[in-house]
Formats: sequence, C-alpha cells, structure tokens
Amino acid sequence: MSGLYAVIMAGGSGTRLWPLSRRHLPKQALHLVGERTMLQHAVDRLAPLLPMERVLIVTAAEYVSTLAAQVPDVPPGNIIAEPMARGTAGAIGLAALHLQRRDPDSIMAVLTADHYIRAVDVFRQALGAACSVAEQGRIVTLGICPSYPATGFGYVRRGDWLAAAGGFQVYRVDAFVEKPDAPRAAQFLASHAYSWNSGMFVWQVRRVMEEFARHMPGFYAQMQSIAGALDMPDYDSTLAGVWPAVRKETIDYGIMEKAHDVAVIPVDIGWTDIGDWGALYALQSATQGDNIVAGNHVGVATGGCLVRGGKKLIATIGLQDTIIIDTDDAILICARDRAQDVKAMVEQLQADGKAEYL
Repeated sequence: MSGLYAVIMAGGSGTRLWPLSRRHLPKQALHLVGERTMLQHAVDRLAPLLPMERVLIVTAAEYVSTLAAQVPDVPPGNIIAEPMARGTAGAIGLAALHLQRRDPDSIMAVLTADHYIRAVDVFRQALGAACSVAEQGRIVTLGICPSYPATGFGYVRRGDWLAAAGGFQVYRVDAFVEKPDAPRAAQFLASHAYSWNSGMFVWQVRRVMEEFARHMPGFYAQMQSIAGALDMPDYDSTLAGVWPAVRKETIDYGIMEKAHDVAVIPVDIGWTDIGDWGALYALQSATQGDNIVAGNHVGVATGGCLVRGGKKLIATIGLQDTIIIDTDDAILICARDRAQDVKAMVEQLQADGKAEYL
C-alpha cells in the first residue's frame, strides 16, 4: 500500500503473564497462541499488505537481539531500541522520528505486539480504509466493537458520521473515555455509541509530529535533539543522554485526548488484548472448550482451568476456574478471576528481593 508504514510497539514486559513472561523473555516473545510468538503474529498479519522494509518495531534495548531473531525478514535497521521505557508516547515519538527521516510523506500505522486478531483479512481491509482517511490529514483510530461491558479498557465515544471508506463507516471522535466502572460500562454497551480503545492509530507522520509540538512541546524539543543525530556516529550517545529526561506519558493523554480532527473506524476483527492469563483463557476457551491445557495434565472434576507446563505431570482434583503455570523455577496457582493480581505478585517478589524470579 503506497505510503503506508507499520510501527509495532513491542516493549512491554508483560508482568501479568508471569512466570512465563520474564525480564529476559517478555510476552511479545512468547508462544501464547499456536506455534508463533506474539511478535511473529503481529508481523505475519502485515506480510500480505506491506513489504518487510516498511515494518518497524520499537522495543526495549535489552529485547532487540531476542526479537530480531524471531523476525529475520524485518531489516535489522527497522528495529528501534528505547534505552528505557517512557510510555507509549515516547515509543511512538521515537519511531515517528525515524520514519520522518526516512519518508516525510509517509502514513504511519501504530500497532502492538500483544494483541491477537482472528479476522486478519478484515483487519488489513480496515488498515487500508484508515490509511485513505489519514491521507486527508485526519488522525484515525480503530475502535473495537465491544462484545461485553469491559471495565479493563478505555473507550472511544463516537460523534457525527463523516464518511464511508473501504466498506467501513468513519465517525468523528467525540471523546476518549477512561476505563469505566461496571455500571458505566454497561451503559456504554447499551448505547451502541462506544468502541473499545484498541490503541491502534493511523496518521501522517508529519501530523503526529505537529501534535507533539502542539501538546507536548518539551518532548518535541527532546525529539529534535535526537533528530539531529539520526544516521550519525553519535546517535546512540545522544539518545542515551536525552532519553532518561523524557517524561513517561501515554499517547492517549499526551495527544489523543487533546488533538482535533480525530476519526474512529469501528471494526469487528476478533480482537483480544492478551494482557493476563484470564484474557488468554477467554480467547482460547471460545474454540477449545472448558479446560485449556498446554503440557502434561490429568484432571478429575476439573473445569474452567488454564494449565500450562512442560514434561512434568500436573494432576488436579476438584479445581474450578483456576490458572496453573508451571516453569522450571516457579509455579503460579491463581484463581482465574484474580488474574489481574499477578502484577501484584511480581511487585511482591521485587519487594522481597527475589529478583532471580523476575
């Protein structure tokens, strides 16, 4: 597709997927669904649409070699390293800087490596539609058609209808809404005026740089300091000098909630944000049945469980709605409805000085 580049954000550590996700092996490098890792799925989805020369990956510096080995068709120069995490605004800004240098007239699609998408053909068609809208100067977000009153996602409230593009309906964004409580989420679902905020955006690279300059002027000035060193011998040292001072910020708060002329395209693409073990269970149980097992498991009166292990036999009796993750050095046993609290466990390990398990 002419002018379109994809930027895959792949820097998260995935603490809620401990003990499989670790500092040295983050969730985007894991085989969570099928035989491909999450990063490989993200790249595979783009292969029929874009040449690999137009796929960029932004990740933490310590993950570069691991991720590069997983996607050998992506040119090594397209993997952009952040010295340290600075939120989605930082990751997107750094990638935009590189892309602006390469092709100032480009359209930039911001995607992530921790989403699973079943309807990949529809996803690619939606990207094409978003690209055509972005060419008109608008910022575009893909809104996920909600299937239940989720309290773990932000929402996008649709405004006036703008146009049809590639078989999709395009609406003006009325507001970005923070994660709601259960009653408000139910209201959102019933109104049919809200989409889940997917975190996928499409825009002209020059437009997003203008928005950084307007709404995050300090950050924009830091990016310009880095821009002067692009393709120069002192790039790494310049980045290392500037990056620690960059404020941690999300792209939603930094730009999207303030930007003008933002459009949303509601899409039904079989989207799942695999943020924790409960989300993975929900994704796989829809097609694989009651218990989701990867490894050697025998269960008696066991239901609603996610079990992952290796050669060791995991035997369960009378367990319901439980997560069991067995690795070489750690075992997680967790009520499925407490999957979000795995992050608290990781924080407890850190507080207890058990860094060898992180």
